[in-house]
Parts: sequence; C-alpha cells; structure tokens
Amino acid sequence: MVGGRDAFSYEYIPREGRSNAKSYFFDFLKKTSDKDENNLYPFVHLSTDGNLFIFANDRAVLLNPKSNKVVREFPALPGGHRNYPATGMSVLLPIKLHSMNNRVIPAEVLVCGGSGHRDAYTQASKDIFYTALEDCGRIRITDKKPAWKREVMPSPRVMGDMMILPTGDVLLLNGAQRGCSGWGFAREPNLGPAIYHPKAKLGSRFRELTASTIPRMYHSSSVVLPDGKILVAGSNTNNGYVYNAMFPTELRVEKFLPPYLDPSVIGRRPVIIADKAPKQIGYNNLFKLYIKSKALKVEKKDIKVTMYAPAFTTHGVSMNQRLLDLGLEDVITENAFLGIHTITAVSPPSGRVAPPGYYMLFVVHQGVPSVSSWVQIK
Repeated sequence: MVGGRDAFSYEYIPREGRSNAKSYFFDFLKKTSDKDENNLYPFVHLSTDGNLFIFANDRAVLLNPKSNKVVREFPALPGGHRNYPATGMSVLLPIKLHSMNNRVIPAEVLVCGGSGHRDAYTQASKDIFYTALEDCGRIRITDKKPAWKREVMPSPRVMGDMMILPTGDVLLLNGAQRGCSGWGFAREPNLGPAIYHPKAKLGSRFRELTASTIPRMYHSSSVVLPDGKILVAGSNTNNGYVYNAMFPTELRVEKFLPPYLDPSVIGRRPVIIADKAPKQIGYNNLFKLYIKSKALKVEKKDIKVTMYAPAFTTHGVSMNQRLLDLGLEDVITENAFLGIHTITAVSPPSGRVAPPGYYMLFVVHQGVPSVSSWVQIK
C-alpha cells in the first residue's frame, strides 16, 4: 500500500491476524508532492526482477521490497503531472516469455495523459479547465540506462481507464479532455476509445475506435471480462443520485467489443476444451491446452497463449493488472476433421513475473482470443 493524502509512506498488508507496528517513511512521495498534491495515487507495478516500479507526479523510482531501499531513480517524464488529481493512466506492458525463461525478462511501462498544469485542481475550483495532456511516455524499466520515449494519443485524456487486452494490445477509454479529477472538476468528455498496439512502429501505434454516447468522467471504471469484452460503468460523482447536473449520476452499464470481436474476424476464434484445461499450474513447467478451431490449419506462428491477472480498477489505474505472453513448445493438430489441436506451453518462471493467484488463460489465434479458462498458479 503506497501513498495517500499526507501519507508519505508505504506498508505491506500483513498476514491475517497480524498488524504492522509502523509504516515505512518514503521520502520520494514527499518530494513529488506539490500544492495541488498530484501524487495521491501512485502507479505501482511489479517488475520482472522483483522490484517495484513506483511513479508519482512526474518521476519514478525502483524500490527493492526486501531491503526497502530505492535501487534506481528514473529520469523525470517531461510534459506535466500524471497522478491524482491530475489523473493519467498507466500499465505494465505485456511480458513476453520464451521457452527458456532463465534470462532477464524485459519489462516496459506506459504512462499516458494527465495535466500539463500543476494547479489544474485549484483552477478547476474556479471554473478554469485546462486542456489535458495528449502524450504518453514509454520506458523499459529493466534497462541499465532507461529513457522515456514520447508518443501522442489521438486526443487529450485525463481520468481515463487503460486495460491490457488478451491479445496484448492496450485499450484507452473514458475520462475528459479538460480539467482534472474531483467532483465536477472536468469538462468535455472523451467519448472516443483508442487502441494501442505496443509492437507497431512508433507513430502508428494508436487507432481510434467507435465512440460511446455516455460521458464517463470522474470515477469511471472498466474491466476485462473472461469472454474478451470490456465492462464499462460508473462515473460523474455527485452528492447522491443527481440527474439534473451537467454530468448526471450515471447508472447505465455498457459492454464494449474490441476489434477482435468484429463479425469479419470472429470465425478465427478458438475454443478451449474446458474439461481438459489445467485448473492449476506450477512455475516453469510445461502444460497442455486442447482447442477446437474452424480454421483449416493452425500453426504455431499464429498462436499465442496469454495469462491475464484480473484487475482492481479505480482512479485511472488498474491495480495488479498484468498480461503474460507465454512461451510455446509446440502446436500439433490432433484431429483435422474435428478441428482439435494440442498446444504445449511453458508456465511463467517465478512469482516475480507472475504473482501467485488466479489468471484468465486465453488462446489467441491470428489476433482473435478465445473465451478464457481460469487457472491458478502457485
């Protein structure tokens, strides 16, 4: 648990029945606080080396959770402020694994949106609403000399949600184009979702998608479902159920269908044979998945197996969200007539890469994911 109002500290949730004698003072949070705070909800990602990447305001450090020492300071991300109330978004990009997982596994972080103005909250209280940031910073946190690379979104966004899709792409939606977090402190809803392709060439990674008609400003929420759809809800906090406000209390819930569920490609969708799917796997082990496919041919180069840790979403960041792109040993056609194929995959190497717990396991064929199967890694 990191940060909070006037809480320049962090602590570890103890085992049941125990309590912490004290928290750990974290000078980094004090240094990144300002008049409007702008660091109340730090972005925290578990790196593949077991350290914690912690981003607050416009800076980041790598914290060793065993020694409780900062082991690396990252360059400042230029452009503005990224944490509540200048609420940006962040994800740990998909972690690519291989059959042999005994090397340093690269980890990259993406930070998008926020406010270019330190006093966005103060000014919004005076009905002055600054245009939000429309840039992103991307950094490989496992590099010896990490550096931010700037990218530009299709539109400015503050208070948005960002989710990793089963394919490894990233979805951005909700939020506003002006203002900051707070009750009524934003204007101009950003109704247009965008998808980010991490492996595309720089400058061509973003793609705009079909817009919603429902403003989802402060306290919106989105979550990836086991069938690959996105549940979108919430927003527009008021003092009770208020329907005559500029942005009324929003009770409608939507499902968003990413491009991989378009009728033109849905025929590629594989089906995991549920009664043969593993319910539990260990670390660095081979395991098998059996799928059905309508495709005449299923080749290894067209297959991905991904594990998604479902997220706790609030204030522009999905806590504990991560996607593992597993190493593949083989893909074999068992029965061409019935369209049955066997996939042999390699589980993640350690809890640093995939913390113990439950994951949604997807098989992706030519960019189209299956409905997931739940698996526990321990």
